[in-house]
Amino acid sequence: MNIVCLDLEGVLVPEIWIEFSKASGIPELSRTTRDEPDYDKLMKYRIAILKEHGLGLNEIKKTIEKIDPMPGAREFLDELRELTQVIILSDTFTQFADPLMKKLGRPTIFCNTLTYSASGEITGYKMRVEKSKYATVKALQSVGFDTIAAGDSYNDLGMIQNSKAGFLFRSTAAIKADHPELPAFEEYSELLEAIKSVL
Repeated sequence: MNIVCLDLEGVLVPEIWIEFSKASGIPELSRTTRDEPDYDKLMKYRIAILKEHGLGLNEIKKTIEKIDPMPGAREFLDELRELTQVIILSDTFTQFADPLMKKLGRPTIFCNTLTYSASGEITGYKMRVEKSKYATVKALQSVGFDTIAAGDSYNDLGMIQNSKAGFLFRSTAAIKADHPELPAFEEYSELLEAIKSVL
């Protein structure tokens, strides 16, 4: 039994924090898991900047409402779901993901959650489990699934490297250079054919 595990941001939708960085005019918020391998360090950095500028969940949600899937993402996902089971494994948060899942046809997503005050100030976050993407593919394998994974960032490498087949999609030059053993694609059609070849 195969199951495809896909990253969300940078693969199916634009990076939420980059979009919010543009909307808020705060360039420091454009830093993502493509730039920073340590997720806890990255989130503490983001939360501190939000606090400094008096911004929170309400402002971020307004930006997310305007984000559309990348061109071709919905069609790619629909075609892939005709072939096999698909799950999105993301380090985003349930509070961010819902409007994006609606636009993608409500695929299954496993992600994390934010802690926040009544006013919307983000006070912290809770991971589902440590090394969530890696832990999830190992759990799926333990109940009889062969995982096939694709993502673009440092936090995707665990699930990509520990799957039956793994691919980089629209990744950075640095990650591709560090991992020449991983097939890397730029177009959904290429990724779809690569996944089909291992189903």
